[in-house]
Amino acid sequence: MSPLKDITLGQFYPGDSVLHRLDPRTKLISLLVIMTAMVATNRFWAYGFFSIFLILVIYFSRVPVSLVGKNLRPFLWLFLLTFLLNIGYGPGKALFQIPVVHWTVTDTGVTRGIIYTARIILLILFAGVFTLVTVPIDITDGLSRLFSPLKKLGFPVAEFAMMTTIAIRFIPLLLDEADRIRKAQLARGAQIEGNLIRRIKGIIPVILPLFLSAFRKADDLALAMEARCYRIGETRTSFKRLRLTTTDYGVLLGTIVLSIGCVLV
Repeated sequence: MSPLKDITLGQFYPGDSVLHRLDPRTKLISLLVIMTAMVATNRFWAYGFFSIFLILVIYFSRVPVSLVGKNLRPFLWLFLLTFLLNIGYGPGKALFQIPVVHWTVTDTGVTRGIIYTARIILLILFAGVFTLVTVPIDITDGLSRLFSPLKKLGFPVAEFAMMTTIAIRFIPLLLDEADRIRKAQLARGAQIEGNLIRRIKGIIPVILPLFLSAFRKADDLALAMEARCYRIGETRTSFKRLRLTTTDYGVLLGTIVLSIGCVLV
């Protein structure tokens, strides 16, 4: 199976859990607060708390752990690269030296590599859970309501929210299209699988048709939106009214307190 099929970012997992019922603004703000806190702290124990919080989020979302964890497989090269690029930087006690490149690995570098790698892993997992428990149209409504004060400054809030949602929604579509093109090229005898050099060369026969397909899908989407009388700048109403409940306020308060605590303590 292609690693591209493992990415669930932009896909929605139907359910009726507590997280599914939360207001999209609550989930957006919570995600932003958690990501900001993770970038602002470099403590091992803080990432331990964030990991426990992630486990609780997955548990209450009732989303299969395997579905969330699938997002990590395509980024294994990124985790390895992040770790290797950090183990040789920073003052500290020298542990050993890599013979070929004469790169001295320090204890501070290993610690930094683990922390930065854990940060990327948690960011990907939190973002994946967010899209799995949030309907794309709710993301649009949530962004529109959050950025509505910017309308007074002339900022195109509705267009920005719609553009962001379409970009997220296009991720699984383009991944499916890339996997289909890859299989078609393999059936035609293209040398895509194999060592790293062959894989890099094999990207070209996949990227070019993928770009053409993306432009074609974007053009079809624009025609469909025009056929449904979508006009830029027009005032629109929502079928579903967004209202913050006691649960939303509790989740927001708990997320903010946890994040601030991890950064300041």
